[in-house]
Amino acid sequence: MTDLDPMLSRASADAAAASPERIVIVGAGLAGLRAAERLRELNFTGELVIIGAERHQPYHRPALSKQLLLGELRPSDLLFESYVELDAQWRLNTPVYQVDTSRRMLHLPGGEEMRYDGLVIATGVEPRHLAGSPRHDSRVVQLRTLDDAAQLRRQLRHGDGPVVVIGGGFTACEVASTVRQMGRAATIASRSPVLMGRALGQKLGRSLAELHRANGVDVHLGVKVLNWFRESWGMALHLSDGHLVLADAVVLAVGSVPATAWLRGSGLALEDGVLCGPTCHAVGANDVVACGDVARWPNLRFDSTPRRVEHWTNAVEMGRHAAESLLAGQRSARPYTPLPRFWTEQHKTRLQGSGLPALGDDTVRLAGAAEDGGGGLVGYVKDGRLVGVVGREAPRAMVRWTAELEEQLRRTATRAPGRERITTTQRTAERSSANLRGPAADRTSGPLRTPDGERSSGALRPVGAERSGPYLRAVGAERSRPNLRAVGAERSSPNLRSVDPGPASEQEMPPVDRTRLAAWEFSRDGARAMN
Repeated sequence: MTDLDPMLSRASADAAAASPERIVIVGAGLAGLRAAERLRELNFTGELVIIGAERHQPYHRPALSKQLLLGELRPSDLLFESYVELDAQWRLNTPVYQVDTSRRMLHLPGGEEMRYDGLVIATGVEPRHLAGSPRHDSRVVQLRTLDDAAQLRRQLRHGDGPVVVIGGGFTACEVASTVRQMGRAATIASRSPVLMGRALGQKLGRSLAELHRANGVDVHLGVKVLNWFRESWGMALHLSDGHLVLADAVVLAVGSVPATAWLRGSGLALEDGVLCGPTCHAVGANDVVACGDVARWPNLRFDSTPRRVEHWTNAVEMGRHAAESLLAGQRSARPYTPLPRFWTEQHKTRLQGSGLPALGDDTVRLAGAAEDGGGGLVGYVKDGRLVGVVGREAPRAMVRWTAELEEQLRRTATRAPGRERITTTQRTAERSSANLRGPAADRTSGPLRTPDGERSSGALRPVGAERSGPYLRAVGAERSRPNLRAVGAERSSPNLRSVDPGPASEQEMPPVDRTRLAAWEFSRDGARAMN
């Protein structure tokens, strides 16, 4: 529980009379689950409905490309347990066809209509289909869901031939690493000139490609698949660089698109996700918030440009913040200004990042990685200020530099007057979606609050400055470590009561390596767990 929890709980209790009677969360993934938990933590006592298109309870997606494929974990091991008694109605395996925001009505299968007083959009993303690839061949798999991973696992168990991964992002690189760990031949074919370029930039992206090659992965960059040849014995892919690569199985990992088809005609702005204001409220509807991968919002910690962030920690933190904003109302809600964090492990090499490296127009080498045994640390700079940090096998240095990054961003966050900055962003977003709104949609009502901070020149602070405290999480954010069941734990319903396990300890760790499952959290507990 955070220091603000009692204050937020009192505020929500004071507003109980005006509280929504029914809140519906569309999306039964991590962001939706965390939103549901936060609603109950803040004493929302009304009806809570969680609707999910998948048939599974919320589960830990990062393990799909690693431990599940390796057979180290079973599907049941990935299910989340709730930290609080949700007392929610779960509607799994139930797609939402359409929403009428003017009537506050959801349209479900069989002609069913469901009214809501407050709506949380947490439908995440869907895998992008590669044009020209086979759509009905079991040997060609897109890895997004638990069922996708089970299909790929079956393909890998039934043969020992090569696997081709098309794409160059997180999923593609992690799957290629896992395939090599299984002793299988692996090929990466990506249209991008570098691997994970959006997250790592050019320099580290090229270094990552060399890491994969050093571990036996055949890497083809800047290429397209020109032709597919399917035979009974396998497949062959003709690449634009002239190579012909063979495969027993092909994994399509060419990116994702926001899952917003069900929102068409709703009056919400849907270009590259659900457009939100700084508080997570969907532009054009005061009773709708969005969170996780599907939400595009301006993170005022960096600038006023709306963008999506597809990271595990953002799903956790934004889900909780969206719940707070929905209960507080748009006029009183706080802006959501997280410091994004991500991590990945490939070929037993850990990469960690914080901030928005993609914003940087230059890179600097940061000191401090030597204390981790020779890792590397790169800073991403824009207009003379640090906007992102990425480390390779440098967990201790990442803790310090993440705190440094947060401090620099805090000092530069109020160069423009905060209240004007937020309302200007909100009005710009409103204008951009004016032609999309339904007739009954409401406009935002008044300025929103922004964090206070001091002006700063934005210059980089001296390297090596110690921080006395752990990395400060976004207000109201919980610990990011997933509460995963131990192997063989009894399966139960999603509404079970659980106890917050508190800080991780060696005694709590099950035989499986949970630190490889949890998204790396930049706190003292996180640093200890990862070391």
